[in-house]
Amino acid sequence: MPDGIAEEETLLARSREGDLAAFNALVEAYQGRVYNLCLRMLASPEAAEDATQEAFLSAYRNIDRFRGTAFRSWLLRIAVNACTDELRRRHRRPQVSLEAGPAAIDGPLEPPDTSDSPEEWALRSEMSRHLQSGLMRLPLDQRAAVVLCDVQGMSYEEIAATLVVSVGTVKSRISRGRARLRRLLLENAELLPQRFRHNISSEDSEEGAGPPSSEA
Repeated sequence: MPDGIAEEETLLARSREGDLAAFNALVEAYQGRVYNLCLRMLASPEAAEDATQEAFLSAYRNIDRFRGTAFRSWLLRIAVNACTDELRRRHRRPQVSLEAGPAAIDGPLEPPDTSDSPEEWALRSEMSRHLQSGLMRLPLDQRAAVVLCDVQGMSYEEIAATLVVSVGTVKSRISRGRARLRRLLLENAELLPQRFRHNISSEDSEEGAGPPSSEA
């Protein structure tokens, strides 16, 4: 990320004036975050690369329209829209199924813990593959909210700004998405590493004890 809000604002101001070097600095700062979002939304490195490129091209074409302070939210909103467009394009011209994508993704949803043993890393990677498969079975609105929260680490308020919905709707989508993910994982519990099965089962029981949530 740029070193502070002031530097980012300077880069944005220069970008609005057509300074390509300034915009490239923003690309370098955010390309990892945007690509990661697209990869988790699409489960295909090739599709994620296409969506990431389209997101930055769209941001560059519309940078003069951005007048707020939450550039990250604005950029990730464009990326989510680019993922939606990419899914539509690929479904119109089927190639390799995106549902088969998780096997092509290396590593877990979260960065590796340097204290992990090789065995723990393998278990985390296996769990990640199952989670990614589950993500691809969520409705797009729930998938985006869960990825922004649990992978990108954004607050409810930031996600609401990114998706242009209320905080209540964000909470509902995340709650529904997580509950559905747990159910999907439990359907294939025998494929999960043993250490994860009890926790998921317990969380699912707790979720089922409460009243169903409704979107705002």
